[in-house]
Amino acid sequence: MKLLLSFVLTITLSPIWPLGPNPIAGDPYIIINKQTNELAFINKGDIQQVYPVATGVFSNLTPEGSFTVVVKAADPYYRRKNIKGGSPDNPLGTRWIGFDAEGTDGRIYGIHGTNNELSIGKYVSNGCIRMRNKNVEELYNRIPLGTKVFIHSSEKSFQEIGKENGALK
Repeated sequence: MKLLLSFVLTITLSPIWPLGPNPIAGDPYIIINKQTNELAFINKGDIQQVYPVATGVFSNLTPEGSFTVVVKAADPYYRRKNIKGGSPDNPLGTRWIGFDAEGTDGRIYGIHGTNNELSIGKYVSNGCIRMRNKNVEELYNRIPLGTKVFIHSSEKSFQEIGKENGALK
């Protein structure tokens, strides 16, 4: 019985355990608009920062909908080409913020840095959201696991989307 209780406490107190319902105005929340290639970071019920990003070369590559950040990694390893984290050749840059799009485990779709900052603002990725390394490092430090991510493509402002999703006051 002690072993079972220990296991349950370890799992539920683990940083990978879902952090409960989100967003509630005041919780960290991320909105990405593929039409403008921008990402808004919302916290404490207000838009704190808007960053330029790059998204999928084809509109269907970057999934749309509501997702949850389930993985965070500093200096991520690039599996596809066996490139170590921290390498200037690593296309994932300095941070990985993985979310659970399309039933994945946060290791397929993510918000990450890039070794090609000239790609920011363009439609160039295989589905991920690219950011400048300095920007993704800032975002990485400000969001916990469990942060909600909403990706859409529309004319609506971040204010409108944030209010519709309960992230803004």
